[in-house]
Amino acid sequence: MFANRDKAGRELARHLIALRNQAPVVLALPRGGLPVAARAAEALNAPLDLMLVRKIGVPDHRELAVGAIAGADGQTMVTNPDVAATEGLDARDIDQLADAERAELRRRHALWLKNRAPIDLVGKTVILVDGGIATGATAKAALLAIRRAAPKRIVLAVPVASTQAVAALQPLADEIICLAIPTMFYAVGAHYRNFPQVEDAEVIAILASQRPQATSSQA
Repeated sequence: MFANRDKAGRELARHLIALRNQAPVVLALPRGGLPVAARAAEALNAPLDLMLVRKIGVPDHRELAVGAIAGADGQTMVTNPDVAATEGLDARDIDQLADAERAELRRRHALWLKNRAPIDLVGKTVILVDGGIATGATAKAALLAIRRAAPKRIVLAVPVASTQAVAALQPLADEIICLAIPTMFYAVGAHYRNFPQVEDAEVIAILASQRPQATSSQA
């Protein structure tokens, strides 16, 4: 149980400190992963950026992910065939659902990142941070998008994740650092005492507090 995202980020940072000499780039999965990632970036003296990603929820049950998209225009998409089959969704249905999420990604990019130029990830050690991972759909899309940017190494770092998500994401990252993998996993928020929604204003404030080179990275 973590007190809040800030405390979880500080604890995670202690497990990442050995990567400081690799001059890493820290990427956050917004919104919830940003306060966690900010603490890691500070400890590593690393630039902090966002990896824009959106879950594609099924109609009438938006929390159930049939897929996810990543990148400023949602150009990287992954789908969950099992959920699609159960919900009776074909490729056209999923793409239509994704269109609304792409519009939200563009809105967020314009609001949060404005005219920031992307960080070059080629040959870098990239640390992708989230506040926690349940199904792994959004993290999978993010990892695939990062891999396309040709980094030297990808480290996925989270305070808590389900056993299923860790197993599914293992082949996509060079290393996974997860502080807690509960046997009984219900939701990310269940592992925090204080887990409020991260609002746009907080995202903007955190990014504004970072070093000037902490600019937008979109694979």
